[in-house]
Amino acid sequence: MNLHAIYHRPNQNYAYSYDLETIHVRLRTAKNDIEQVTVRFGDPYHWMAGGGGGNLNAEGAQGWISHEIKMKKEASTDLFDFWFAEVKPEFRRMRYAFILESEKQRILFGEKKIVPLTDDDDLNYPYLNEIGNFFCFPFLNPADIFNAPEWVKSTIWYQIFPERFANGNPALNPDHTVEWGSIDPKHDTFYGGDLEGVIQNLDHLQELGVNGIYFCPIFKSPSTHKYDTTDYFEIDPQFGDKATFRRLVKEAHQRGMKIMLDAVFNHCGWEFPQWQNVLKYGEQSTYKDWFHIRKFPLIENDFDPLTQPGGLNYDAFAFVQNMPKLNTENPEVIDYFLEVGRYWIREFDIDGWRLDVSNEVDHTFWRLFRNAVREVKKDVYILGEVWHDSQPWLNGDQFDAVMNYPLGDAILNYVAQNKINSSQFVVAINKVLTNYAKNVNEAAFNLLDSHDTQRLLTVCGGNKKKALLAYTLLMTQAGTPCIYYGSEIGLDGGADPLCRKCMIWDKDSQDREMFDYLKQLIHLRKTYKALSSSELEWIQASDTGSYLIFKKQLNDEIIYVILNNNNKSQLINLSSLPEGVYTELLTNTEVSMKATLPVKPYTAWILKKI
Repeated sequence: MNLHAIYHRPNQNYAYSYDLETIHVRLRTAKNDIEQVTVRFGDPYHWMAGGGGGNLNAEGAQGWISHEIKMKKEASTDLFDFWFAEVKPEFRRMRYAFILESEKQRILFGEKKIVPLTDDDDLNYPYLNEIGNFFCFPFLNPADIFNAPEWVKSTIWYQIFPERFANGNPALNPDHTVEWGSIDPKHDTFYGGDLEGVIQNLDHLQELGVNGIYFCPIFKSPSTHKYDTTDYFEIDPQFGDKATFRRLVKEAHQRGMKIMLDAVFNHCGWEFPQWQNVLKYGEQSTYKDWFHIRKFPLIENDFDPLTQPGGLNYDAFAFVQNMPKLNTENPEVIDYFLEVGRYWIREFDIDGWRLDVSNEVDHTFWRLFRNAVREVKKDVYILGEVWHDSQPWLNGDQFDAVMNYPLGDAILNYVAQNKINSSQFVVAINKVLTNYAKNVNEAAFNLLDSHDTQRLLTVCGGNKKKALLAYTLLMTQAGTPCIYYGSEIGLDGGADPLCRKCMIWDKDSQDREMFDYLKQLIHLRKTYKALSSSELEWIQASDTGSYLIFKKQLNDEIIYVILNNNNKSQLINLSSLPEGVYTELLTNTEVSMKATLPVKPYTAWILKKI
């Protein structure tokens, strides 16, 4: 037994409150090393005799009332197995330890030590009741439960880059605006996209089936992207005014669509008034502590690019001169941006905030931000932009989710680019899922492309079938999926700025087959809740055939998904599936289950037993 690989810690993704009565417990062991794991648990004060008074080691304490639950092997990665159990302690607290069994060994794994167990129950008794060595879950407090808004779990997002979605009011066009879609975009190309254009095309989003709109920044800014904010309390004039935005929110809500805005609290733009004051008055500026300034002058012409990138004497986003970093530990900065968060909820009834470069802002600020916006609207969704392991932000006191790029990368590496095989894909997904608590995964913001990446179709080398297969995987995972504007009608584009092309509104130029397939996927996800469940079981992962079979389940509803990630048709072995007659949900056709199933290249089957 590989003792070095065994790991548990009673917090975060290894032991956490799932709901008001349930605690989830997870244990890590070496891959294929352990045959069975049992969690032994009980209330620390519940003894037949002598254990009262809050003293766990009281003299004469005997007969600790404990229970045992066998854990299931939840997932495996390249190095580890993960074991999972759902525990409902009667009094909402517990001490617990793990009994691990292999072919030749049996141990108790506790917080302080590992104890070998024998076949003699009398000899094991002291160790099985030595709860001072047991892990502690002190109390299941409602306030500690990760509580992302319930509505998010049934939301399908649509991301809009406002400058490139639709030009609804040409009178608002900035100077030097070019004809819609007439040239490929550069970083400073304006086409005139605005909020009125979004309102005029809400029918398109409703037909597709999305029920959440995530906007890249709409606040006043000189750029096309608006991530260099000038005024956080004003809408950029090229997009419209507050009355237009209020109408957009109202019309979206009437269609059952949520609205999420993008905010940049890590840094501001060059024209931000407080920064301009620092530029004008230097060390005498009353706003100099709003920023991370090392010394004056702010910019030097003679500098060492290795030790002083860009000659800057202040911190800035990615060393970009016109994006100075804000000091979110300054009380005035805190007050200002907490009010920004409250203002757009209070005055316009928005439903969520997406927070740009959120990993570079201090955790204390995000805790204050969460409390501030939740006071205005208790079910507002808080989404952080974090591209890496995000556990520090997902403990229930800061964000409800982060942009789940690791899941998207796994899908793209497998389907779009053939960088990994089926087994490696399973490992990649299992790593994502076991990194976090299940209730965290259920609110994750899942995506395949965005304004910061190449578009899906481009990553797929223009292969539409691959793109649709990638969407099938996206729509059958736990979390809340997001579609980047235009990807549903075949819009392509390389890295920024080409991923920010103008939306195509001529239906004859749209890929309607792609639109209809994605529309059907969204309809199935809304209809069959098992598809968005966190209960995932891998049935087969064929490396030679490059295909997958997995099972999604929610209560009694079971769905099987079959994906042929192969450029050839093949017969896929279905002997591991229950015999019977199924409905293929994508085509609504009846399938009589046989030993094998003929599946075309880059095709998915979604099956429900009749």
